[in-house]
Amino acid sequence: MELEYDIIVVGAGHAGCEAAVAAARLGSRVLLVTMDLEKTAAMSCNPAVGGVAKGQIVREIDALGGQMGIVTDRSTIQFRMLGRSKGAAMWSPRAQCDKSRFSALWRRVLENTPGLFLWQDSVVDLSTEGAGNSLRISGIRTALGVEFHARAVVLTTGTFLSGLIHVGRAQIEGGRIGEGASKGLTDKLVAIGFEAGRMKTGTPARLDGRTIDFDRLSPQEGDENPSKFSFSPETQPVALANQLPCWIANTSVEVHETLRGGFADSPLFNGTIRGVGPRYCPSIEDKLRTFADKDSHQLFLEPEGVTTNEYYLNGFSSSLPWQVQRAALRGIEGLEQVHLLRPGYAIEYDYFPPTQLHHTLQTKLVAGLWFAGQINGTTGYEEAAAQGLIAGINANLWLSGREPFVLRRDEAYIGVLVDDLVTKGVDEPYRMFTSRAEYRILLRQDNADLRLTPRGREIGLVDDSRWHVFEQKKSNVESLRSFVHALSIAPDDLRDYLFSRNSAPLTQGRKLSFIVSRGEISLSEVAEHLPPLREFISSNQIAAEEIEQVEIEIKYRGYIEREKLIAQKLQRLEELPIPGGFDFTSLKSLTMEARQKLSRIRPTTIGQASRIPGVSPADINVLLVYFGR
Repeated sequence: MELEYDIIVVGAGHAGCEAAVAAARLGSRVLLVTMDLEKTAAMSCNPAVGGVAKGQIVREIDALGGQMGIVTDRSTIQFRMLGRSKGAAMWSPRAQCDKSRFSALWRRVLENTPGLFLWQDSVVDLSTEGAGNSLRISGIRTALGVEFHARAVVLTTGTFLSGLIHVGRAQIEGGRIGEGASKGLTDKLVAIGFEAGRMKTGTPARLDGRTIDFDRLSPQEGDENPSKFSFSPETQPVALANQLPCWIANTSVEVHETLRGGFADSPLFNGTIRGVGPRYCPSIEDKLRTFADKDSHQLFLEPEGVTTNEYYLNGFSSSLPWQVQRAALRGIEGLEQVHLLRPGYAIEYDYFPPTQLHHTLQTKLVAGLWFAGQINGTTGYEEAAAQGLIAGINANLWLSGREPFVLRRDEAYIGVLVDDLVTKGVDEPYRMFTSRAEYRILLRQDNADLRLTPRGREIGLVDDSRWHVFEQKKSNVESLRSFVHALSIAPDDLRDYLFSRNSAPLTQGRKLSFIVSRGEISLSEVAEHLPPLREFISSNQIAAEEIEQVEIEIKYRGYIEREKLIAQKLQRLEELPIPGGFDFTSLKSLTMEARQKLSRIRPTTIGQASRIPGVSPADINVLLVYFGR
C-alpha cells in the first residue's frame, strides 16, 4: 500500500464517488477514504434519484461524463417524468431505485476505475504546509494513525461532521443511524480560520411491507413508456413489467392529534435542535405547525428494492419519540398493523458556509483543499454528486496547471448551483428548484447532452464511444429540424389529423414547422399521418427522444431565442473582471452593506458581484464607473 497520492477524497457518498472517479479518469492517482466501504453511495434518505430540477442535474452529470445517471438506470425499479402537464422546461425525470443495488453498482464502478484506490478509515486531521496566504494542503491523518500525503484533498463528509441523531429526547452521536460521527475535522478547519455552522435534516420511519394493507391504499404506477437518465446506449429504460408501484396514503385529524401529543418531547420544539432545517422538506411536526388548518397530508410509500419488504414513507419525516411515531402511523388507513423497521430521526451536523469557496469549489483559505456536498450546506444526492464532479475535475486540472472548469448560469443547472453557493451562501439546506434558474428554458433535461457533452469532451471525461453517440444524435436532430422547417404541407395533407386534435385546418400551404408549433400538435403523431416525414424518420433511424427534442425547439423557439439574447447581454458583465485583492472598503460611494458583502465574498467579476444579496444596481454602477466601463 502506498501513502502518496495526487488527490485524496474523504467520504464515499454521492459527492465523493463522483469526485474520485472523475479525478482518476482524468489521470490522477486517487485515494478514496471512507468510514464504511459497505455504505458506498448509500441512499440515506429516500430511495430515489431525480425529481424537479434534480433530474436535470443528473442528466447534466451524465452529459459531462459522470456516473450517477448510468448507476441509476441500472438500478431503477420505477421511472416517471414529472411535470408533463407543464412546459418542457419543467419536465423532470425521477427514478425509484433498488438502493442496495445502487450502492453495489457504485462500489463496482469504484473498484474498476484505474488509478483509484480505497481505504476504510475515519479521517480525523488535515496536514498543511506554509502559513497565511501561502497555506496549502499536504495530506490527512486517520483514526488508525495512518498519514496519507497528497497535494489536493476533497472533503465530502455529508452529515458526519459532529453528527448528532435525535429521536424524541434520545440522542445518539452518528452521521447516519447505526454509524458513528466524524470528529476532529471541524476543529481543525475552524482553527485554520474557516467559519462553521450547524444544519439539520431528517428522515422518515422505514416500514415492513408485510404489515401494510395495500388494498386500502392508492397505487402510483410508473410511466407506460419509461425513459432513462443516461444518454449512453449502455443502459436501457426499465421494462414496464419490472416496475414496482408506489402507494399513496393520507393522514387524518386523529393522526394529527396523536402527533401533537408528543410535541413536548420533540427536539424541534423544545430547543434541543439548534441547526437550521430544510424549509421546503419539513418534518410532519413542522407541517402541523405551519399548516394548522389542514386536516390531512398526503404520504407516499416507496419500495426500497426488489428483494426487500422495506418501505420508505415519503412525507412523514419526524424526530418525535418512536412511541408517538408508531401510534400515529397506526392511525393511518392501511397502516393499522404496521411494524416499524426503524423510526424516523433528525440529525444535526457541521457545515461550512460556501462563500468561503471559489467557483471551482476550492477553498479560499487553503490551496489544494476542496469542499463538496452537504459540507457546503446543500441537501440531496443530486446536488452533492454535481459538486463532487466539479471538485474532482478541478482538483485534477489544478494539479496539472490547466484552466479551471466552471459552468455558467446559462450553461447548466450545475452552474446555477455552484454560483448560488459561492455568491449568495446559504441560510438553510440548499435544494435546487427550476425557479432558481433564470434560463430554465435553455437548461432543459432533453438537451443536457447537446449543452454539455462538448465540455466533457474538452476536459477528457467523454470517451470516443460516447462522443460518437453524441455526434450521431446531434446530426439526427439537425437533419430532422431542417426537414421539418423545409417540408411544405398542403391544406388536405393533415386535415383529418388536425380535426382529431381540435386544431384549426389549413387554408393554404404551410411549412410543417408552422403546424408543429401549435401546442396541441405532436410531431411523432404527425409522422403517423404524413408519409414523407415517417419515411425520413425511419430511413435516418431517428430516435423518439430526438423527435421530441426537435418538437420542443420548434414550440418554444421564441422563448429560447429571447433567453439566449438575455444571457448574451448579461454575459458581458461576467467578462468584466475585478482585480484580485481589490480593496472594496476604499470605494466610499458604495453602500456600507455592499462594501462588507463584497469584501467577504470577494467576487471575481462584475457579474458575480451583481448577484450578491445586498449589492444594489447602484453599487454595480459605481463599480462599472470605477473600472472605466
